Amino acid sequence: MPLNFSTSMPSPRQQPTRLVLLALALLFAAGCASNTAVFEDAKPAEELYADGMETLKGRKILWLFAFINYDAAIESFQAIVDNYPYSEYEQKAQLKIADAYFDDERYEEALAYYQDFADLHPQHPKVAYTLLRAAKCHYNQIESVDRDQSSTFEASASLEKLIREHPYAEETREGEEILVRLRTRLARNMLHIADFYLDRTHWQSAAARYRRVLDEYPGLGLDSRALYRLGVCLENMRLKDEALRLYHVVVENYADSSSAERARARIAQAE
Repeated sequence: MPLNFSTSMPSPRQQPTRLVLLALALLFAAGCASNTAVFEDAKPAEELYADGMETLKGRKILWLFAFINYDAAIESFQAIVDNYPYSEYEQKAQLKIADAYFDDERYEEALAYYQDFADLHPQHPKVAYTLLRAAKCHYNQIESVDRDQSSTFEASASLEKLIREHPYAEETREGEEILVRLRTRLARNMLHIADFYLDRTHWQSAAARYRRVLDEYPGLGLDSRALYRLGVCLENMRLKDEALRLYHVVVENYADSSSAERARARIAQAE
């Protein structure tokens, strides 16, 4: 009598289907096990923070310099942000991530973290610090004075916000010093453009920019040069009386400058 295997063995058509289902079940189980392991393996926030800080100390290479694995430090701090969003270490970790990017000269990434921190925690005592650091992110990306000055404008805007909203913060004193340098840079850039037009005898275009230097960036040590060259523009625009008045202003107020010497020569020629 032949044996009947129909109840104990799948048919050829059933076998592939069962294999697929078994494979899917194994993958699902593996995925669950993996997720559980990651959750269970997460260190306490305090330990993750300590690990990140230790990594930032770096390790000596041939006793000459310290190598710092910024990505490893950022990973430790990011684990706090991801796993312990309401712990006392979460905000500290956010700042450390920003600082790590900044120290590694990845200024765009650092800028994003500093700006987010200031937006999300406007009452935090470190907001003035983040505004100063955001300005420095822009500052470190400034082009030469004859190039686009978008980063200079952005840095100035961050510092002006710092000074306006946190006038008594310790960071504000440093911010004011940097802002003077930035404004001088913008003034020099405007002078560079004005000189470009002056050299090509585009008197009106040059005059408009010399006036902007005087109106928007006074008292930065560039007034005598802008006044004298504005006088040259006016003289060539047949506004000689106005030009002479400017030459006299240069001579009377900036007597020791090279522009005053040139202004005296112009006055002498007009007499």
